[in-house]
Amino acid sequence: MNGVDNEVGNPVSELIDAINGAVGRTVSWCALALVAVQFVAVVLRYVFGVGWIWVVESIVYIHATLFMAGAAYTLLHDGHVRVDIFYAKASAYQRAWVDLSGSVLFLWPVAGLIIAKAGPYVLASWAIFEGSPETSGIPAVFLLKSLLLVFASLIALQGLSMAAWALAVIKDETAKHDEDGGEGVMPDP
Repeated sequence: MNGVDNEVGNPVSELIDAINGAVGRTVSWCALALVAVQFVAVVLRYVFGVGWIWVVESIVYIHATLFMAGAAYTLLHDGHVRVDIFYAKASAYQRAWVDLSGSVLFLWPVAGLIIAKAGPYVLASWAIFEGSPETSGIPAVFLLKSLLLVFASLIALQGLSMAAWALAVIKDETAKHDEDGGEGVMPDP
């Protein structure tokens, strides 16, 4: 993803990339926790015949945290599936237009819709400090639901960073003539 040097970046993009990088590296530990808790749940259930609802629910919480909070980190590193037969062979200038239009036409409207629709849902959950419907479950469903807003906010911010990097490439006259079809638009963080 070395389509743009850090010299043409801007401090806002670099801050957003740093935030999503830190969040991604932090929540990546959830993968290890997920494996460990799932292993414990299986051993407790099938070896000892014991099952605790809070252990099973914690798997859902960890999984949701990993994927919802880590989505923007994945976008930062261009790790999402891209179904675009032209992108790989396009010049940096053409990829910049794809990234900019994708952010403006798709990413931001979807993130905005998620925030608009999930906001009242999450606030209602916080208003009552919603807990698990199970008696011995985790009493923090309101935190789990908050991940919807975390996801949409981080992904929208990363879209802003992508758009800024794409604009930098579009404004760069040398990128217009770059036909090498190199890697993505954003620099390595």
